[in-house]
Amino acid sequence: MKTRTLGSLQVPAIGFGAMVLSPGVYGEIDDTRAEAALKSALDAGGTHVDTSDAYGPNGHNERLVGRAIKGRRDEVVVATKFGLAIPEGEPSRSHPVGYAFGELRVNAEPRLVRRYAEGSLRNLGTDVIDLYYAHYPDPGVPIEETVGALADLVRDGLIRHIGLSNVTAAQLRAAHAVHPVTAVQNEWSMWRPVDADLLAAARELHVGIVAWSPLGNGFLTGTVSALGEDDFRHNAPRFSAANLAGNNDRYAPIKALAAQLGITPAQLALAWLLHQDEHVVTIPGSRTPSHIEENLAAADLTLHSDTLARIDEALSRFEVSGGTLL
Repeated sequence: MKTRTLGSLQVPAIGFGAMVLSPGVYGEIDDTRAEAALKSALDAGGTHVDTSDAYGPNGHNERLVGRAIKGRRDEVVVATKFGLAIPEGEPSRSHPVGYAFGELRVNAEPRLVRRYAEGSLRNLGTDVIDLYYAHYPDPGVPIEETVGALADLVRDGLIRHIGLSNVTAAQLRAAHAVHPVTAVQNEWSMWRPVDADLLAAARELHVGIVAWSPLGNGFLTGTVSALGEDDFRHNAPRFSAANLAGNNDRYAPIKALAAQLGITPAQLALAWLLHQDEHVVTIPGSRTPSHIEENLAAADLTLHSDTLARIDEALSRFEVSGGTLL
C-alpha cells in the first residue's frame, strides 16, 4: 500500500472507515462478519482504521476495532473521535445536519475530553490513540479550548496526534494556533466537493485531509438502486426513491468511463480523489472482503490527465438531487 503524510503522521493512501460495521448503519450485521471485514482490510494494507465512540451503542465500534487489532497493534494507525457519545447527565448543544433527524447533539467541553479519551482507550484495548479527533465542533465551546485539552492529552501520552472533523477554515486556523493539527476529516467525494477555503487553509498549515464518505455513502459504487428497511441512508434526502433514480441517471457517464478503463466505479472515485491533493487520504468502508480489497487496490491506480479532464467535465454536469448532508 502506498503511503501519504498527514502532518508528521504516515498512513496508507486508502484506509478503512469502520462505521459501516456497527448495526443500524446499513442494516444489521453480526460481530463475526464485522471482524472478518476488519481483518481483511488490515491484511490488504488498509491499516489506517477510523472509528468513533459514537458508532454503535456503548462504544460498539471501538470495541470491535480493539478486538481486530489485538496482537497486531503496531501495524495499525488507530483514529477515533469524541464529542457525540455524551455522558449521561451532561448538557449538549445542537449541530445542524442535512439528514432527516436535523441535528446532532455535541459536547466538546475541555473538562470532558480526558474522560472521552480514557473511555476510548478502554474500548480499543490500547494505551495510546494515534489520531484523536473532535467529531464535530461544539457551538458552545471555542475550538481553541477543546484543542487545549487535547494538547494536554498529547503531553501526557494518551494520544499522539490531534485531528478535527467537520470544521471550517477559520476553526482550523484557530485550533492550529493552539497546537499543531495533524489532520482534518471532512466529507469529500465526487458528489460532495470539499470547501475551497478549508482545503487552502489545510495546505497552508501543512495539515492533511482525511476524506470521509469518499464513495458518497456507497452511491459512487454505482450499485445502489434501493435501500433495505433498516438502512441509515433513509435519513438522507439524496437516497429518497426519486432523488436516487435521478442521481443514478446523472452518474451514468462516470460509470461508463470506469467500464472503459476496466476498473470499478468505486475504484475510479477513490483514485480521482487521491489525485486531487498529495496530502489527502480516504477511508472507505465496506462489509464485504472482496469489495474492501477492490477499494484498497485503487491506491495503485494512476489516472491520465485526459481521464481527469473527462471526469471533471462529467462532474460539472452532475448536479446532485437531495441537497447536502452537512
